[in-house]
Order: sequence, then structure tokens, then C-alpha cells
Amino acid sequence: MFANPTSVGISQRVVATLVACAVVLFSIGVYTTAQAANLTDISDTLSDSDVSVVSDHTIAFTVPAGSPGLLATETLTITFPAGFNMGSVAFGDVDFSINAGDQTLAAAPSGATWGAAVAGQVLTITSGTGVLSAGDVVEIQIGTNAAGGSNQITNPTAGSYEIVVTAGAADTGRTRVAIIDNVLVTAIVNTSFDFTITGLATSTAVNGTSTTGSTSPTAIPFGVLTAGEIKSLAQRLNVSTNARNGFVVTVESDGDLQSSTGAIIDNFDDGSDVSDTGTVWNAPGNLIGDETTWGHWGLTSNDSDLNSLGGFYSGEFGANEFVAASTSPRAVFHHDGPSDGTTANIGQSDVLYQVEITALQEAADDYSTTLTYIATPTF
Repeated sequence: MFANPTSVGISQRVVATLVACAVVLFSIGVYTTAQAANLTDISDTLSDSDVSVVSDHTIAFTVPAGSPGLLATETLTITFPAGFNMGSVAFGDVDFSINAGDQTLAAAPSGATWGAAVAGQVLTITSGTGVLSAGDVVEIQIGTNAAGGSNQITNPTAGSYEIVVTAGAADTGRTRVAIIDNVLVTAIVNTSFDFTITGLATSTAVNGTSTTGSTSPTAIPFGVLTAGEIKSLAQRLNVSTNARNGFVVTVESDGDLQSSTGAIIDNFDDGSDVSDTGTVWNAPGNLIGDETTWGHWGLTSNDSDLNSLGGFYSGEFGANEFVAASTSPRAVFHHDGPSDGTTANIGQSDVLYQVEITALQEAADDYSTTLTYIATPTF
């Protein structure tokens, strides 16, 4: 038996081939719909990466090219791994922006308002009518970095943790944060404090008064006193310190300026023991029935910020203003920080002592008292 040959035309063969290809493509599942894509430039920046502390999170990513994005009513989720304590974080602790434009958030979506809620380890942001499109740059702030935010997420123990972000039905991305103990940096600076007293020469100007004699670091020799003649002597104080809160220097006497016979040159003014600034020097009253008016002595300082920094007096010492040189401590030098030992009002100040008597002041050749300076740093 012989088979009859069959002639198949070229056009028929082309059609058959196309049909066969279509059957094969259908069988292996080739579709024309968009596929899932990875979110790009994804990151999570923490305000504090220390172990077990509260921290703000700033999560950023870009919707990739070719992505279907996030459609209306779809969700954007951020999943934190176990160990992160979400605490009381809610929509009020979240800011959400698209291409730097802030979006309105509420507990549930409604129209252009996005909903934001936390359940377990997941923050879900749900669209009302809003969308994310390919190329959009998204930033989500969680914590006190969000406007009005008050609640933060608590970090877990030390380690590396993966955070998963999913946008809509197709796009996802992952990033990591490292939780690690803070690094404690320590150092020691030894304390320093130097206080010196120097005598000043005759004709040294101190706070509006010129000295009438000279002193040494350990002696203030007024010498022979004459009725109606004012004697003025001064010493210089220098302080060098690295004390954080500075220092104060006070001076006090161990008793009255007194002779061995019991006669006293009283405290300025006429024995009233002036303890505040603002009293201009007065001559003794010279009342025959009141021995406190027969002579007095006092002190002044040219430190110009005793009141403004220390509040020791009601005002600074003005020119020729004095307080008593008393058994009660009188502040004469002060600064509220480190000092260099040379700069006026900071590392250097002069203290002037002044005395005046009347003809009634009792005679004696051994009036004396001892002054004690006390310098106290505050580190």
C-alpha cells in the first residue's frame, strides 16, 4: 500500500507553530501582570542604640521603579522583631511623609487620612484614598521625634535585629539595626587651688582710695594714728584654680582692734559693725559720752562682681564705700568658675583697710588684732 503524499503550505505551518507556542507558554505560567519588587534605600535610624533604653525610630525607603506601589485601602506594615517593646506607641507617636509631604494620621483611615495602629510587634499604616507610587520616598518617624509624640520603643538586649517593611501587596524590604552597650569614656583632671597674699606699696589706688603706707603679706602696720588723719593700707589677693564653680575668699578678725589696757578702736561705723555695702566712709562721731565714736576701722574690696556673682551684698562696693572689719566673715573676693590668678575680678582682687580716730581715742602703743583669710573653692 502506498501513502498518498500531502502538500502542506508555508502559511499553514506558521499557524501551527504559533498555536503550539501558545499552548507551551500557557502551561508554564507566563503572565503579563507586574511582579513583587524590593523596596530600595531602606533604613532605620535610632536616636539611641543602647541596650534596654527607649529610642525613636526614623524609617525611610523608596518605592522601586516598576512597582505597582500601594493602592487605596492597602496597608504598609513595619514588623519589629521580638525583644523590641512597643509599649504604648500609637498613631499619635507616628509621623508619615511621602516625598517630604506630611500625611494626616488617625487611629483608622478615612478618605485622605491614613490610619495607624500597633498590634504586637507590627505597626500598620492603612490607606484611605492615599497611594504610594513607584519612585516615592517614604519616611516614618516613631516616638518623640514625631510631632506631639510621647511614647517610644524600648530596645532589646545587645545584638543585630532585622526589621521588615511591606508596602501594599507586592513590595517588601528588610533592614537591620545594631543594639549595643554605650561606650563609657572616663578621664581624671587633678584639682588645683593656689591662694596668695601680697603686700601693696604706698599710693596704690584701690576702689577710689589711695594707700597711705605699705604692707607685707603678713602685716598691716597702720603705725602712729593722729586724730582726723585717715590711714589706708591694702593687700592683693590672687587665686588660681580649676574649680568648676569657682571660689570665695572671706576675711575675719579674731577680736576687736584692742590694746592691752582694754581700749578699743571700734568697727566701722561708730561700732555699728556695717555688714553690707553702700556706706561711704564717715569720720568717727567723737561724742564724749560714747566711746564707740572715738575711732573706727573698716575694709573695702575692688572685686566688682561680689554681688552680681555671689550675692554677698546688696550692691557692689562703690568708690570709698566700706564695711566693718569684723569677727564675722566678710566676702572680699569671688568668682563662679576657674581662675587664672591674674585677671582682675577673676583671679585677682585688692582689699583695702582704713582707720580714723578722734582726739578722744585712748592712748596705747599696742592696738592689735589678727586677720584670717579663708579661701574656699567649689569643685
